[in-house]
Amino acid sequence: MTTQEILISAKKASAVVQMLSTEQKNNALLKMAESVERNTEEILTANALDVEAARGTLSEVMIDRLMLTKERISAIADAIRDVANLPDPVGRVLHSEERNGLNIKKVSVPFGVTAMIYESRPNVTADAAVLAFKSGNACVLRSGKEAFRSSKKIVAALKTALCDCLIDQNAIGLIEDTTRASATELMTANGLVDLLIPRGGAGLIKSCVENATVNCIETGTGICHIYVDESADFNKALNIIENAKMSRPSVCNAAEVCLVSSAIAKEFLPALRERLSKAELKLCPRAAKIIDGTPAGEKDFDTEFLDYILAVKIVDSASEAIDHILAHSTGHSEAIITENEQTANLFTALIDSAAVYVNTSTRFTDGGVFGLGCEIGISTQKLHARGPMGLEALNTYKYIIHSDGCVR
Repeated sequence: MTTQEILISAKKASAVVQMLSTEQKNNALLKMAESVERNTEEILTANALDVEAARGTLSEVMIDRLMLTKERISAIADAIRDVANLPDPVGRVLHSEERNGLNIKKVSVPFGVTAMIYESRPNVTADAAVLAFKSGNACVLRSGKEAFRSSKKIVAALKTALCDCLIDQNAIGLIEDTTRASATELMTANGLVDLLIPRGGAGLIKSCVENATVNCIETGTGICHIYVDESADFNKALNIIENAKMSRPSVCNAAEVCLVSSAIAKEFLPALRERLSKAELKLCPRAAKIIDGTPAGEKDFDTEFLDYILAVKIVDSASEAIDHILAHSTGHSEAIITENEQTANLFTALIDSAAVYVNTSTRFTDGGVFGLGCEIGISTQKLHARGPMGLEALNTYKYIIHSDGCVR
């Protein structure tokens, strides 16, 4: 099918999906989880081809994002079951009042067709599809070419479950064209796409935000900061930074910048260098006088490395750290390590990001961790969704008004 045909079919299917009961949707989701598990070997075979084709063009940490294992496929199925167990957002009354003879209700409703453009993470295929379905939407997915074989097998498994439940399988669509032309077509599919969500690198997101004529949510790019205050517990700080940078550097909630108070820099930085022995530290001139590393370039404090690289800068106060973050952050996740409650309160009040942490790793910015089942993306904007986006973010609302013949 062409991209246009997939979009038209999804639009028709959206009218079916929005009328499904919670029971019907949950039953279909449970069958989707079973179908994914039942097709594990086929999915792994396709993924192995994707991984092999990507070697030499993607870094090892990006290969890790692309790679599936039996455990990761099992986790995908479990995430689908988690979504089935979540409350249904469709039809929820957000506000109700009687006024001038009118019964006014503000009711949560699906967008209609949600479209997703994403890169080399095949698990996003399942996450996006099931969240859209549970929230009463049809979805159209446009996977990056690196993950296309894997995504195609996952979508096939999900469609099989829809067919078993006698639900229009076009409720989940996968664009077959992985060129830029299909991405542009989604960005400009007015009347067919009700919400577009890009998920990937800075270039993809920037392109969608600047060129989309449909409703678009800015997501994902994470230049996440950790500020180590002068009152910080060193052991706590080292554990948090190691987790935030080293546990999975290819994800958007990994730390990219560490700011260190000048009051503790001479003692803390050598400990940081020892703890992150496998990482490249890009150092400001003051930090370079204390430990070995690579001199930080002009753009290093504005780069999402997605690798074992951390930019390090010494600051003289919490206020200077806050000013630096406000100037360089992408609005994703920031953390402060401090034992001073007043400093923590100042940081959480002034930092303008979707998630702000105190003595906690930035790696927790995740839909599953936040109780959303899984996530369709992490919004770094303020309207209409912010932070990890789950079911509620895939609903808008409308007003439904009843009266006994009122006129104005």
